[in-house]
Amino acid sequence: MSTAKSYAAYDSDSFLAPYALTRREPGPNDVVINIHYCGICHTDIHFVKNELGMSRYPLVPGHEIAGVVESVGSGVTTFSVGDRVGVGCIVNSCRTCDSCLAEEEQYCAGMVMTYGRDDVDGSITQGGYSTKVVVDSKYVLRVPDNLPLDGAAPLLCAGITTYSPLRTWNVGPGSKVAIIGLGGLGHMGVKLAAALGAEVTVISTSNRKETDAYRLGAKHFIISKDAEAITAAAGSFDLILNTVSAASEVNSQLALLAKDGTMVMLGVVPEPMPVACLPLIFGRRRLAGSLIGGIAETQEMLDFCGEHNIVSDVETISAADINTAYERVLKSDVRYRFVIDASTF
Repeated sequence: MSTAKSYAAYDSDSFLAPYALTRREPGPNDVVINIHYCGICHTDIHFVKNELGMSRYPLVPGHEIAGVVESVGSGVTTFSVGDRVGVGCIVNSCRTCDSCLAEEEQYCAGMVMTYGRDDVDGSITQGGYSTKVVVDSKYVLRVPDNLPLDGAAPLLCAGITTYSPLRTWNVGPGSKVAIIGLGGLGHMGVKLAAALGAEVTVISTSNRKETDAYRLGAKHFIISKDAEAITAAAGSFDLILNTVSAASEVNSQLALLAKDGTMVMLGVVPEPMPVACLPLIFGRRRLAGSLIGGIAETQEMLDFCGEHNIVSDVETISAADINTAYERVLKSDVRYRFVIDASTF
């Protein structure tokens, strides 16, 4: 076993603090990664605060990991020392269920998340707010050489979380896509949908990020409180990605869909939200959800980003700034993803 410097939550009420983390002994199929950067996802905050009721402490968050291979096990043929790699939300799965066989490991009942779940050696998985991680090579991703590691790190969650539904619902030239919320997820949704050829509209609560929306690739911008603009946009969109991690008025949003349109919920909202039948029935609309993506699709997304030079807009911080960053995420005060420099742990 080896030790790594990290930051951990010791309970649901305290600030994250330094933690001496013990990583499991690498096996023949494992890759040992020196972490360079790790993004901060809103889901990290949900887990730190135990808002989903499944957290285990001490908890080292982080599932947007980018770094360089330090060593590989004797059975690893896909990676070599020095390779630029990433790790997302999945570090293991059963490998035999229908979801795993379909390369959709994110829907495997035995899917092991990057932190807070049972690891192969009986310990608890710990995430990327650390200097090192040990991961089975099957769940390691290759980062294209032209992408900077700090900007690439959020692609491992924010990127694939928005890319997967865009691909599932066949977005391409001629598609009309709306992105609700221009945050960590939303700004990646705009970039990816535009790169796929869609006509993109951003829907936000104010005009504070309107200039950014156009810079990122949007063609239109709607303020959600502008009743006239919302009415004019009714029936417009083939696909809506709702990226907001808070309860929202989904019924009025559903009315923005065209016939057979789909709104996909991406933000984790702990509390239930009421959904009316009429907006769904009149227009044969759908309300759906989507969870990250499988390993193959995540690699596809990274390769797509490499081809189109797409990375996340990031603000790089030191480990000492994590708790302040959490406060700023909750205030939507980041454009558009915090990324921790792992050398500062």
